[in-house]
Amino acid sequence: MVGTILSMLGHQLDDKLLKEIIDEVDADGSGELEFEEFVTLAARFLVEEDAEAMQQELKEAFRLYDKEGNGYITTQVLREILKELDDNLTNDDLDMMIEEIDSDGSGTVDFDEFMEVMTGGDD
Repeated sequence: MVGTILSMLGHQLDDKLLKEIIDEVDADGSGELEFEEFVTLAARFLVEEDAEAMQQELKEAFRLYDKEGNGYITTQVLREILKELDDNLTNDDLDMMIEEIDSDGSGTVDFDEFMEVMTGGDD
């Protein structure tokens, strides 16, 4: 049943891997998943999908701002994006963020740096 549900979510797992995952989340060792245990298992796969979807959306957004297709945007463009996302950011806040992101002072931000800013980490 669990394998079928995961398959419907786009995850094909062989029986051995599925059993390992079920054993890992089967907290009471009953050999069956209670609802809460199933939610724990399913959340692993949904988070992965959400992260992939977010990365794809951010990639599309980056492409929109990288009009010339150079693989980077200027720090000025990033400043405008951040200001649009949070109009409570002061110029000092923006300056500090840009300085941290553009540590080499190049005036540009590539996709990986953009992802780090937008997701709050370096995944």
